[in-house]
Amino acid sequence: MPPTQEPTSVQRHLQSLKERAGTGRKNQTPHRSSPSRRPERDREVSTPPRRTRDPREGADPRRTRRDRIPSQTIGMQLRPEERKVMLEVGRFRVVRTRDLADTIYDGKQRKLDEDLRFLKSKGLVETRHINLRRDGTRRQIDRVEVATLTRDGRRWLKKSGEVPQGQTVYYGFVKPREMEHDSLIYRACRDAAQRIERDGGTNLRVKLDFEIKADVQKDIYRARKVDPKRDMGEIKQEVAAKHSLPFVDGGIQIPDARIEFDRKHDEAQSQEPDQGSRTGGHEDIEVLTAAYRRGHLRAKAQAGFRNYASGSDRSSITAKIEDEHQMMRDIFDL
Repeated sequence: MPPTQEPTSVQRHLQSLKERAGTGRKNQTPHRSSPSRRPERDREVSTPPRRTRDPREGADPRRTRRDRIPSQTIGMQLRPEERKVMLEVGRFRVVRTRDLADTIYDGKQRKLDEDLRFLKSKGLVETRHINLRRDGTRRQIDRVEVATLTRDGRRWLKKSGEVPQGQTVYYGFVKPREMEHDSLIYRACRDAAQRIERDGGTNLRVKLDFEIKADVQKDIYRARKVDPKRDMGEIKQEVAAKHSLPFVDGGIQIPDARIEFDRKHDEAQSQEPDQGSRTGGHEDIEVLTAAYRRGHLRAKAQAGFRNYASGSDRSSITAKIEDEHQMMRDIFDL
């Protein structure tokens, strides 16, 4: 019997390759690609975890359906309450969420919180908590939540058809130190607006102080440009009269907010009742705080604004004007 011939190095190499190929095929899972070779777009597609709903809250099929709607069509899906939230926050820039719950949701904070979560998830609204000033009677710092529109929220609201003609839409948090004061303007204006509407006022618009100041400054600049030598006091008086603003102690008094509205004439007094004649009216609102100095409080009282103050600020304000009782009678509670 002839001796067995030893395999050459080339034959041994080929045999090794065959064995490796066979082993790889045995270990490979049929019809399944390796995760490392999965297309990039497949790895990016994932189902976000859904919030587990408390059974005690009850089912809300509208919210479930709407969560699957693309964000570009969200303008067609907001509820009436959410649209109202967007409008009120846009008109006043910053509003306390507690006040929104009271005026729009009949005091049901949980329903507002749910809608705010949805609006924030769509990038339309932003919220934050702010510390309130201490009044000296409590050690604990009180905090409140406030809301504002985002830039996208402002853009959505302006295209929604919800904004009255002539109404400016504001967005974003500004002046953190004044946020506590500014967040009370909505509450003061709501009180005044209810009375205006009871008296027949319609189409209410709100102008905040920085919009009024901008208009005033533009007119002063134009007048100075026409005649640089003209007396500034005379210019200010003229501009104040143009904007129906009080001129007190050589300065134009500007309110925190102005509510503008339409007012219909009494048809019995109108010579042409068929025309439905209307005139414009306005009411100026000021929110007083303990930070106001005595002279500032007096100027606001002389200006004839409708002044409001919170309960925590009234004691400090009273101490500053205790000898001027008439001023206190003209300050309404927030």
